[in-house]
Amino acid sequence: MKLDRGCFSHYRQAGVYLWLALLAACTPAPPEHPVTELQGSTMGTFYSVKVVDLAASIAPADLQRDIDGILERVNDSMSTYRAGSELSRFNSNPSLDWIPVSAELVKVLAEAQATSELSGGAFDVTVGPLVNLWGFGPAAQPEQLPAEAEIAEVRKRVGFAKLAIRSEPPALKKSIPDLYVDLSAIAKGYGVDQVADYLHAKGISNYLVEIGGELHAAGHSGRGTPWRIAVERPDPRSRSVHMIVALRGGGMATSGDYRNFYEKAGSWYSHSIDPTTGRPVTHGLASVTVLMPNTLKADALATALMVLGPQAGFELANSQGIAALFVVRTESGYLDLATEAFNAYLKQERDDS
Repeated sequence: MKLDRGCFSHYRQAGVYLWLALLAACTPAPPEHPVTELQGSTMGTFYSVKVVDLAASIAPADLQRDIDGILERVNDSMSTYRAGSELSRFNSNPSLDWIPVSAELVKVLAEAQATSELSGGAFDVTVGPLVNLWGFGPAAQPEQLPAEAEIAEVRKRVGFAKLAIRSEPPALKKSIPDLYVDLSAIAKGYGVDQVADYLHAKGISNYLVEIGGELHAAGHSGRGTPWRIAVERPDPRSRSVHMIVALRGGGMATSGDYRNFYEKAGSWYSHSIDPTTGRPVTHGLASVTVLMPNTLKADALATALMVLGPQAGFELANSQGIAALFVVRTESGYLDLATEAFNAYLKQERDDS
């Protein structure tokens, strides 16, 4: 299928591209409902907010200002690229005592830790040192692959159990001085939800919020139909649509291995690092898309299931009633594995259409 760039826009999220299906733009007829679109940059990527039937009493400039303020607040709390952020200050503090932080940061880390427990450590916000070791951080790719001794040494700094969380009063505690926490696999989802909550509080019922490929939808699009999102086929050599999902409400996130990787000695090394082995994953799962009521959970779960792979990840998602689509790379092409909850979602979509 050939993509018309006038009909689709793409965004990068941790090496994953989602094609947002702006299908209304592919036909000459105008939308039935006016759409106001706001765009900007945040968290090292871009955001897009589409609002349908915006009330005349709400100025788009005011929405833009407030949305930018919300995302700045999240960045000031959770960015590891800002030396003065709340998270950066925690990371640089070698104290093993309780360190007071905001309730917002505790909320996101509590969700992260719950996902770590659920996935047996496949999701781990302390995995950053291993990501850097394998050349997927700010440094260049290593000329030589890490040795076993190097991996073992870095793994001593990794482990979600080394981080303790307290809700009242909100605080965090390290068990080792150089523990490093990175929320890049969950903070965008939280930011999306924060913007969605703001729009809901303003009385806005129909919108689509997107940050770097993570989405939250409510109500209908300008066509009066559910928001239609196209997930890209996970092929590193080309761009095409793999599946269209009608997002009637809630969050959606995708994780994959096909944009951020390198090859050495005929082997493929993905940015998806398994914290339990200290190595890039080697299974055949190319991408996984998760639908959840909120994007915070969808974001974390997509990463966890991607690390677990097509068998363990699918079994976990199915047993937990998670709506997830696994796209597996095989010798003969791509194989789709959809959980029962995902199939039920598609069935409802067909029944409603």
